[in-house]
Amino acid sequence: MTQILLIRHAVNEYVKTGKLAGRIEGVHLNDDGQEQAEALGKRLADVPLRYIYVSRMERTMETARAIHQHHANIPLEQHDGILEVDYGDWQDMKISELTKRKMWSVIQEYPTRAYFPNGETMRSVQNRVVDTIEALVEKHGNEMIALVFHADLIKMAVAHYLGVHLDNFQRIVISPASISTLILGHSRPYVANVNDTAHLQEVERRKRKQEEMKNAKH
Repeated sequence: MTQILLIRHAVNEYVKTGKLAGRIEGVHLNDDGQEQAEALGKRLADVPLRYIYVSRMERTMETARAIHQHHANIPLEQHDGILEVDYGDWQDMKISELTKRKMWSVIQEYPTRAYFPNGETMRSVQNRVVDTIEALVEKHGNEMIALVFHADLIKMAVAHYLGVHLDNFQRIVISPASISTLILGHSRPYVANVNDTAHLQEVERRKRKQEEMKNAKH
């Protein structure tokens, strides 16, 4: 059985712009994201990883490197099969404007019929990520590998292996720096866990303590 860790990148500042990042370059982890990535790396320091695959976006590479520093003897490889959705003309547009478009409601309610102008369809994105995972299972039989990539693709993969229709994939929560685990062999797939963020509890505790100390000074 092959174990696949589906890991979402940690948080970045771009979300505060209110725009759809997609494949835009130059989106890096912020200070909180770096803390999350560090905690993620420590969480996985002792697991028997054999390979790390990563989307080529900066935010995913920075997250993957935080894991790789604890596994310096294994490969870290970029893989476009887990690259972020191609949002086409919608990339870098304000979400407040996109929500006014008819296609926005289709994406939210019936993603199997949704497409991004001059970009991908939601169905093709799910096919892409599932085909990638299946190919990596063939390559890494009975090994543990990590894929560091993006929320919607992880949701689509988890939905597929749970037998959940793509139209319901947005019901699945995938938080920044979370771990979801698939176990795949020759037959029935297993979803061992979804959206595991236990390693971030200490990060959140420190943030609360810092906020309390800050408020106490005022």
